[in-house]
Amino acid sequence: MTLAVLIIDLQLGNFVGSTPIFQGDVLLNNSKLILQEGRKTGIRVIYIQNMGGKGDPDEPGSDGWEIHPTIKPLDDESIFQKTTPDSFHETGLDEFLKSVAVKNLVILGLQTEYCVDTTLRRAYSLGYDVSLVKDCHSTWDSGELSALQIINHHNNVLGGFFTNLLGMDEVLIEFRDLKQ
Repeated sequence: MTLAVLIIDLQLGNFVGSTPIFQGDVLLNNSKLILQEGRKTGIRVIYIQNMGGKGDPDEPGSDGWEIHPTIKPLDDESIFQKTTPDSFHETGLDEFLKSVAVKNLVILGLQTEYCVDTTLRRAYSLGYDVSLVKDCHSTWDSGELSALQIINHHNNVLGGFFTNLLGMDEVLIEFRDLKQ
């Protein structure tokens, strides 16, 4: 199958503490539903795991660095670790996708304006057909914009040019149609 789900930085440290990610429970639930349906269909699932710095919530080896248990990878699912917002930069992701003939990516995860945006644009530039699940990525409030404003802005900027913008329900229907 030429389709893969790319899950970016859904690590435990982003969902706990005094300032958890915006609507983290909704994000995890939506991601879990997409994973379950994708796995039933045989769609490849790929995780991206950020390698934070010392003291960061996603510092390697810390509890927060682990992929959230709600969407825990299966033994045969790939995990690529990154040190920049670009999931393709020095990770081997592009080479791997080419080696397994993946041409279409469904992207979800964190953080909307950094890793999701950068990875999506890079995937587009590398020639992948990219779909962003518009209700399955999130961020935190910034000094000027709310998390919801940032998410909506990126959906508007990225949708239609860099990506096919799909709702979670649309992705689930698309995956179910692949089974038939």
